[in-house]
Amino acid sequence: MAVLVTGGAGYIGSHTVAELLALGEDVVVVDSLETGHREAVLGGKLYVCDLRDEAAMKKVFAENDIDAVIHFAANSLVGESMTNPGKYYHNNVYGTLCLLERMQEAGVKRIVFSSTAATYGNPERVPIEESDRTEPTNAYGETKLAMERMMRWFDTAHGMKYVSLRYFNAAGAHESGKIGEDHQPETHLVPVVLQVALGTREAISMFGDDYPTPDGTCIRDYIHVQDLADAHVLAVKKLREGGESGVYNLGSGRGYSVREVVEVARRVTGRPIPAKVEPRRAGDPAILVASSARTVAELGWQPKRESLEDIIASAWSWHQAHPNGYGDGGERS
Repeated sequence: MAVLVTGGAGYIGSHTVAELLALGEDVVVVDSLETGHREAVLGGKLYVCDLRDEAAMKKVFAENDIDAVIHFAANSLVGESMTNPGKYYHNNVYGTLCLLERMQEAGVKRIVFSSTAATYGNPERVPIEESDRTEPTNAYGETKLAMERMMRWFDTAHGMKYVSLRYFNAAGAHESGKIGEDHQPETHLVPVVLQVALGTREAISMFGDDYPTPDGTCIRDYIHVQDLADAHVLAVKKLREGGESGVYNLGSGRGYSVREVVEVARRVTGRPIPAKVEPRRAGDPAILVASSARTVAELGWQPKRESLEDIIASAWSWHQAHPNGYGDGGERS
């Protein structure tokens, strides 16, 4: 039986594919390569297509004996989602509907979903627990919440079991040095900071220094990308063993401000890393930190790479070896 990974040429998807391959799983990857990279897929069978392409997706399911899906494929830029929400509803929500319909036709009843802490919006308390209120402050988070709810109804109607993993800030790179983080444009804090360290960007922009936090900058919970990949594999295991559907946070329980991340990066790289304060971005909550107690108890997940210094050091190693990312210049197909 094979695991289908949608968005498997992307950052977290490619690390999850690598983990599945290391465990001896048969892996099928579907990625449009709109933002993914062919070079990031270290093995398995790659189909370059869009989830909304009915004929192409029917072919994927017909040609492979798939028993579980891990669903990463989505647009994920908070800022863009606020200026072009239609794109996010069409690709994320409608794309997921198309995927679930193809799964239902093929009799595939297990899906692990890459969700996000953005579903919570501005939290009522920290650390955030899975039962807390979900009121997204941006269209990206709203679409991810809609996708979660869609899966719940497919479970109710068709017995399609799901695990939704709401994670916080993925960072770092694979220990092999073969894959890392390369988005175009890059918006995630850690790689942007390291681009400044490499000299490919002049300064790091800190969006807002007047948040209700100790140093005025936003606080986030950072998780090593391989620890996230481990959680997806454990979630597949849970569903294969007959586990019920559920929602789980993935976080370290420790938050770092933007200023703190920049300071750690300066220590790790030995570079000055100039920083400047810019106006706040729409839709950015002040603090997002997770409680992962349920995930540890029910999935048996335990992060192995919790130090922010170690996370940034792994990313720095990859970026030094790949100063231009995968070097595909945006031509990924």
